[in-house]
Amino acid sequence: MNAAIVEVMQKTGNELPRAHHSGELMAALAYDVHRATGFENFGIPFCMTVEAEALGSEVDYGSLKCEPKIAKEVFGSVKDVRCLSSGIIQNTKRAGAVFASVYELSKKHPDIPVTGSIAGPLSTTASLIDPMTFLKELRREKDEAHRVLNYVTDRLIEYAKIIADSGADIIGIADPTATGEILGPKLFEEYALTYINKLAGAIHELGIPVIVHICGELRMVKAHLPRLRGDALSVDAFVNLRELKKETGVPVTMGNLSTYMLEFGTPEKIYRAARGLLKNDIDILAPACGLSTSTPLEHITGFTQAVQKT
Repeated sequence: MNAAIVEVMQKTGNELPRAHHSGELMAALAYDVHRATGFENFGIPFCMTVEAEALGSEVDYGSLKCEPKIAKEVFGSVKDVRCLSSGIIQNTKRAGAVFASVYELSKKHPDIPVTGSIAGPLSTTASLIDPMTFLKELRREKDEAHRVLNYVTDRLIEYAKIIADSGADIIGIADPTATGEILGPKLFEEYALTYINKLAGAIHELGIPVIVHICGELRMVKAHLPRLRGDALSVDAFVNLRELKKETGVPVTMGNLSTYMLEFGTPEKIYRAARGLLKNDIDILAPACGLSTSTPLEHITGFTQAVQKT
């Protein structure tokens, strides 16, 4: 979904980190990526920090080669979290850039789907509170953890509504902290399922389909996946999507070519692996997780050609 690679940016001059702050540049870069790679949609924004920054954390915007990251979480504990007012995310400059880019792309290129990506509830909250502390408090401070996750999810719903109103065709919820490897089955059901579904349900009320991406191994939480309210499930490279679909009944599978292979493999190997996914009836062929900015363009086009030559 987010594929601003260095090679494309250097060729066009539409570069990060400047494009994180400008709707015009963000839209131009999304178009550059679409045109150069063969990906059949626009995917924006190019990071997972817009939401957490708006809610108070400090962000390092990175460079041409490094995507933004959380420099300092704003709170030390779920008990410290002060709830900010409605509209806080959409009133920030960076969120405004996202809305402007979605609007521009949807108006200029109505035949190309625009995917607006949102950091999921657990991942956003783990960017407001030190992640290790937050994960411990999911067990130790349940009432406070639910209070904070409800607050964060409500703010994400507001943000998603403006992205949808701006013209997005699809909204992707990326929640890497919500992996079963980190949470285990009980906490996944109590927290991840509850708040991803709350967010996805609100987006569905807008008439917008939802992609849910969850990282990591899914064996421990497989029983809960049929209850996820996403229209498509995107997963990591080591998950067998054919088996997952058969065992869980997940309606649409998305993925899941290794981003390590995309960066370090050969075009021929990448092409063969992509064709293998197609033979396994994967519904939406995509990278397993976020692409490295150093991924060679030749490798990505080898991947997308596997679909285009079908």
